[in-house]
Amino acid sequence: MAPIISIRNLTKSYANGFEALKGIDLDVDKGEILALLGPNGAGKTTMISIVCGIVNPSGGQVLVAGHDVVKDFRATRTMIGLVPQELTTDQFETVWNTVSFSRGLHGKKPNPAHIEKVLRDLSLWNKKDNMLRELSGGMKRRVLIAKALSHEPEILFLDEPTAGVDVTLRKDMWRVVERLRESGVTIILTTHYIEEAEEIADRVGVINGGKLLLVEDKTALMTKLGRKQLILELAEPLDELPECFSANGLSLEPDGNRLIYDFDAHSEQESIAALLTRLAAQNIHFKDLSTRQSSLEDIFVALVGGTK
Repeated sequence: MAPIISIRNLTKSYANGFEALKGIDLDVDKGEILALLGPNGAGKTTMISIVCGIVNPSGGQVLVAGHDVVKDFRATRTMIGLVPQELTTDQFETVWNTVSFSRGLHGKKPNPAHIEKVLRDLSLWNKKDNMLRELSGGMKRRVLIAKALSHEPEILFLDEPTAGVDVTLRKDMWRVVERLRESGVTIILTTHYIEEAEEIADRVGVINGGKLLLVEDKTALMTKLGRKQLILELAEPLDELPECFSANGLSLEPDGNRLIYDFDAHSEQESIAALLTRLAAQNIHFKDLSTRQSSLEDIFVALVGGTK
């Protein structure tokens, strides 16, 4: 099956010489959730803006369901919903009217039942007659999502959708995103909250300096780049680690009270058992042990921190 979004050698340069995107290649499959991670200025919003037809590319091609986003703008734009970072809403309009108007802007006929469903899904139904200026920041963010869903898009871009939103509202939004995915909507999410990617994404892309560093299945990425460690609290401190352990991923912390063992998750049971046996043979005993595994945030920091 062809990807619903196909990006090839996408570049964007500005008049001052700044290169926002440097040859991005990316395919997004229908129905998946892709999380794009990257620091401020990495190029995430620029890429989204090009796919949505808001910004023109300097080079390359973007296809949405086989349609070129530049040549077939009308066809692609009706398929896409965008939740921008900025809270851009008409403060003196009601929730119901602003969401209904957004549907009309995309050329869709009125459908009050759909608008009601969207508002109920986003816990906005009891606010439908409120003016936007009367809402909290978190509720205004939900209205932006409702506007993006008003015309029943096949693809939804969420650009920092939970910025400034409290934890409860953030988790509510995650549930909405999951229901959308179950209905077949393709979702591309940019976020600074890496736990969002860890919670809901199928794949994770890391952007930095206008380059796409990698795109991987989330679980495969954490298996491949994540570290697993065994921490042994020693019964008696060691002055130094016996030489026979120096070449197998075992290290002694400077205070001599803990051993740290980096191990392969695929062979952890056998390797840890063998290690403990060898330690006992050297009369090295421990009083406690624990394990630690890298999070997606650890992987992200390592990738971005090492890229200029």
